[in-house]
Amino acid sequence: MDIDAIHKALANPMRRQILAWLKQPEQYFSDQEHGLNLGVCAGLIDRRCGLSQSTVSAHLATLQKAGLISSKRVGQWAFFSRNEETIQAFIDHMNQGL
Repeated sequence: MDIDAIHKALANPMRRQILAWLKQPEQYFSDQEHGLNLGVCAGLIDRRCGLSQSTVSAHLATLQKAGLISSKRVGQWAFFSRNEETIQAFIDHMNQGL
């Protein structure tokens, strides 16, 4: 677990918002055609953010590099979901370290 990368990822409000949306995908992405068990399609995250595709892709890459989300490719689509194990390990680390 790269604590510094996680702190960097969480320093941005949009990245924190994306993590919050991915925590409850049924609430925020119920219109997804594929099952949410795959994760949330990058295109739906783009639309919800209201930012350019390249900006959202950069946010998703930062979250993924920090280990906070994972991706799965299905054909031409990329689906993203939270990495709950890493998130919980980070929370535990913060609770013990501070």
